[in-house]
Amino acid sequence: MMKQIETEVVAVDAESPEAAVIRRAADLMRRGEVVVFPTETVYGLGADALQPAALEKIFVAKGRPLSDPLIVHIAEYSTLEELTTAIPEEARQLARVFWPGPLTLLLPRGPRVPRIVTAGMETVAIRMPSHPVAQALIRELGSPIAAPSANRFMHVSPTTADHTLADLCGRVPLILDGGPCPVGVESTILDLSAEVPIILRPGGVSLEQLRTVLPTVQVPRGREARSEEQAQRAPGQLPTHYAPAIPLLLFDGSEEAMRVAMLEELQRRTQRGERAGVLVADSDLAAFQESKALVFALGDAAQPAQVAASLFAGLRALEEANVQIILCRNFTEHGLGLAVRDRLKRAAGGKVIQV
Repeated sequence: MMKQIETEVVAVDAESPEAAVIRRAADLMRRGEVVVFPTETVYGLGADALQPAALEKIFVAKGRPLSDPLIVHIAEYSTLEELTTAIPEEARQLARVFWPGPLTLLLPRGPRVPRIVTAGMETVAIRMPSHPVAQALIRELGSPIAAPSANRFMHVSPTTADHTLADLCGRVPLILDGGPCPVGVESTILDLSAEVPIILRPGGVSLEQLRTVLPTVQVPRGREARSEEQAQRAPGQLPTHYAPAIPLLLFDGSEEAMRVAMLEELQRRTQRGERAGVLVADSDLAAFQESKALVFALGDAAQPAQVAASLFAGLRALEEANVQIILCRNFTEHGLGLAVRDRLKRAAGGKVIQV
C-alpha cells in the first residue's frame, strides 16, 4: 500500500497558462515527482520521460502493471530525433498534418528512452499534444513528459480535474485544473514500425482523416486479447479497460432495435428492484422519459465528436449515482465513433449484445 500524500488542485488558464503555475509544476517534475495536467484528449499523469525513478511513481500511483507502456509527449518536432532511431517518411507526413494533436506514432525506440517507458520493447509511442497547458509544461521542463491517463488503472479515463481527484487523491502532489478536455477520448495510436501502418488504438484522429495522408492505414479486426501480464505494443489494448466499477451492458444494432432491447432489459431490472443507469443519444431521450432509470444523454448520435467529448463524463456520472447496472447503446463507426465503440466495448469487458 502506497504512502498517502497531500494532493493540491491548482487552477490554470487553459488558453494562456500562468507562468508561475507552470514553473511550479515543472519544478516538481525536475525533482522526480509526478504531476497531473490537462491535454486535449484526457488528463495525463506525467513525469520526466528520462527519469526512471520518477516514471516508477506513475505506475505506483495508478496501480498500473509495468507491462503497459507509456506515451511520451513532446513540444518540438526536433525532439523526435532524440527519442527514436528512425523517422520514416510516413511519420514526417503525418506530423505535418496532425501535430500538435491527438495522434501517437509508434516508432523504433532510441537509446535515451528508459525501458520502463516501453515495457521493455524496442518501440516507443510519441505524440505532440495541442493543449496549451501541456505544451507549456513540456517546454518549461525542458524534457519530454511520459504520461498515461490520470486515473486508477483500467478505470474510466478522466476528462476533468475532479475525475482525477476522485481516483488519485493522496497519490499525487499536484493536479493542474484546466477545465474539461475538449476531445474526450485518448489519442489514436498508429504503428509505423510494421510494413503496413496499423491503428492499435482508435482515438482523437479518425481513420478517415489518417487515410487522407496514408491511404494504406488499416484497423485490425479480431485481434487476440492480451492479459495484463503480457507486454503490450501500446496502451489501451486490454479486453477490459476504461470501465466503471459497476457492470455495463452494451447493445448494438439499429437505433430502434437498441431502444426496444434496452427498454425490455430495463423493465426486467426494475422488476428485480435494481436501480439502472442508461447511456444514450439525445434522440433516445423520449423513449426513456417514462422509465425509472437515471438517463444520461451523450449528444447527437450523428456527431461522433460530440459523443466522444461526453462519453467518459457520462460513465462516471452514472457510476457516482450508485446505479447497479448501466445499459448503453452503441454508436456509428464513422469519424470518432470508431474510438467511442472501442471504449464502450472495453468498458463492457468485450461483450456486445447484438439486437
